Amino acid sequence: MRILILSQWFDPEPFFKGVAFATELVRRGHEVEVLTGFPNYPGGNVYPGYRIRPWQRESIAGIPILRVPLYPSHDRSVPGRIANYGTFALSAAIGSVFVKRPDVIYVYHPPATIGLPAATARMFHRVPIVYDVQDLWPDTVAVTGMVNSSAVLSVLGRWCRFVYRRADRLVVLSPGFKAALVQRGVPEAKVDVIYNWCDEVPSGRNGAPVALGSPGEFNILFAGTMGLAQGLAAVLEAARICASSVPQARFVFVGGGADRERLERLASEIAPSNVRFLPRQPMSEIGRFLAAADVLLVHLKNDPLFEITIPSKTQAYLAAGKPILMAVRGDAAALVQRSGSGLVCEPESPAGIAAAVAELASLPPQRLAEMGRAGSEFYHREMSLSEGVSRFERVFQTALNQSTCIGSQSAPSTL
Repeated sequence: MRILILSQWFDPEPFFKGVAFATELVRRGHEVEVLTGFPNYPGGNVYPGYRIRPWQRESIAGIPILRVPLYPSHDRSVPGRIANYGTFALSAAIGSVFVKRPDVIYVYHPPATIGLPAATARMFHRVPIVYDVQDLWPDTVAVTGMVNSSAVLSVLGRWCRFVYRRADRLVVLSPGFKAALVQRGVPEAKVDVIYNWCDEVPSGRNGAPVALGSPGEFNILFAGTMGLAQGLAAVLEAARICASSVPQARFVFVGGGADRERLERLASEIAPSNVRFLPRQPMSEIGRFLAAADVLLVHLKNDPLFEITIPSKTQAYLAAGKPILMAVRGDAAALVQRSGSGLVCEPESPAGIAAAVAELASLPPQRLAEMGRAGSEFYHREMSLSEGVSRFERVFQTALNQSTCIGSQSAPSTL
């Protein structure tokens, strides 16, 4: 099967359905090509060794890639985000006619960026598309505060419904996402649940653990994006409570994001003694930090939207074999409870977070180790790259079998 991966982000950007996904498909006998933008996520700066140009062909790990231009931006500026999404959408729509005709197109979210090139590629190549829904738009942009205009949100909602109608199959990351799409009129039989996996190379096995602090400290690690959706001010308030109730507890934040600077200022005011911020780490190194922690923290704002999502760090935390403190309601909490990999508490509840930290800190080391092992076993059984790719293969084949697209000629393959 020949598969086109259409995504605004791809390696060397941190993208868990990038090279690992593509190379596993190739290993199983499929042919893969990628249409993407020039790497600039998450900082909004073009990566060293790249410069924006009309197009660029390259190969990573033997995977052919066509890069198209975009406006690099990933800050809290609404105009910057619109320019970033809009320029890629137009460039990718044009670029989609210059790839070899695939058998199926795998489309990675968000719909504001990818809807136009996906529709163009489907129409030009006359092949089915499988759309991977990672966020529910316009809900997500409303919750994060990126867009507050009801008129704009209404337009985004109509555009998303158009994208969903045009897709031959939809893949979602949780049962809650599937239920939400069905409520919005998407046929249930058209939607498949495939849990995300993580970058399995650095999941606690890439070198010796780092030293997060001093001996005797109990380190709670948050690794990843620090944006508005994460609601991390509540975690800092929990750290303030723990300074007296759990004096050995240390809250360590690793990563970057639009809200990091504000959080650092806030931490220096309310919890300077037991909070540390460390720089964003490459994916090849993050496993060392996970391995050094006593507990791994997941936190999102207390919003109904997040009850049906599973933050991507959940998979990395499970695979790392460390206890998890899940401060998210719904599907993500259910995963931790099913797997026996940690504790669940209320999001944006400083007292609840602090109480959960106190309970975990009081457990004997062997009980913490049991939680970690249970999470790792659950991940490899139900959420691993190998299991996920097997499920995608079945979805791709179903899309091919059900497709009514008729394509008899290949598109031009040179640019």
